[in-house]
Amino acid sequence: MYDLIGDIHGHADALVRLLEQLGYVESDGVFRHPTRRAVFLGDYIDRGPQIAETLRIVRAMVNAESAIALMGNHEFNALAFHLKWPDQQTSTAPDAWVRPHTSVKVRQHAATLEQFQSTPESCSDQLRETLEWFRTLPMWLELDGFRAAHACWDREQIQRIAESRTVDDQPEIWTDEFLFQAGRSGTPLFKAVEEILKGKEIRLPPGSKHIDKDGHARSALRAQWYRLPDGETFRTYALPPNETYPNDAVTEVAHIRPYDSDEPPMFCGHYWLRGERPELLATNICCLDWSVAKDGMLCGYRWDGEAELSEDKFVWVPAAR
Repeated sequence: MYDLIGDIHGHADALVRLLEQLGYVESDGVFRHPTRRAVFLGDYIDRGPQIAETLRIVRAMVNAESAIALMGNHEFNALAFHLKWPDQQTSTAPDAWVRPHTSVKVRQHAATLEQFQSTPESCSDQLRETLEWFRTLPMWLELDGFRAAHACWDREQIQRIAESRTVDDQPEIWTDEFLFQAGRSGTPLFKAVEEILKGKEIRLPPGSKHIDKDGHARSALRAQWYRLPDGETFRTYALPPNETYPNDAVTEVAHIRPYDSDEPPMFCGHYWLRGERPELLATNICCLDWSVAKDGMLCGYRWDGEAELSEDKFVWVPAAR
C-alpha cells in the first residue's frame, strides 16, 4: 500500500520525522518500509532551509523504488526559469527566459538559488543536475485504485499534455520543445499544465483584487475544482475559503468538471491549507499541503485501498519541534 506525502518545500527535518512516524527506517542512506511505498506530491524546493537534503532523501527513495515522486509547480517553474527561448540565447533581459526573471519570480526561487550557490543567470553543476532530474518527474499518477497530481485532476487536460509529448522514444522526459510549448501563455497546453500543477482559477468580479500569501495582488482565485459552485460565493468557493474575497455569487463554471463521488480517491497538494488537524476536501478528495513552509504541518495519508477516505488515516508532524 501507499503513503501519500504533501508539499515539503525544503523542510527535510520535518520529512524525516514524518517518514519515521509512518514506519520508514533509514538504511544506507535510504528510507524504506517493509510493506509500503511513499508517493510524494511535488514542491520539494523553494522557501525552506534544507532543499538539497530534501531532494537527497526523495531521490534516494525513488532510486531504491521505495517512493514515487510527482512534479509540483515549483519544479516545473524551475525548469522554465532556467531555460531561455530559442531566439534569446545571448540576451540577459528578464523575459529572455521561459519563466521571466521578474523580481517576484526571482524572489519565489531565491532559497533554491542561494542554497545551490546559483544565480538567476547561472546554475551550479548541482542545480543543473537537479533540473535534469525534474524533467523525469510525472505530472500525474493513476495507480492501484487511486489518482494523484499536484493540484487538480482533469482527464481532458491530462490527455492534452500526454498528446503534446515531443520525443516518442523518451516518453518520461519533458523536453525543451515541450517546455517551450507549455510556456507560451494563452495556449491550450499552457492552460493544461497550469490547471494540473496549479489548479483551476475563477476570475474575481471586475475591479476586485486579492492579496495572496506572498503579498501579490491577484484578480483570480483558486477554485474548488472538484465540484460545481451551485449557490456559492467567491468567499466560499475559494480553495481554501477566504472571507476577504467578494461575497458575490460565482457564475463562471464552464471550465469546471466535477470529480464524481464514485471516482477513485484523488490526492493533491498545493493549496496551503491551515488548521489544527488535516481534513478531507471530499470523501474521495484529499489535499496534503498543510503549510509546512508557513509554520503549519507536513502531512501524509496512509492509504490502504479504501474507496472512501477517512480522516483517521492522516499522519502529520509540525513544521518545527
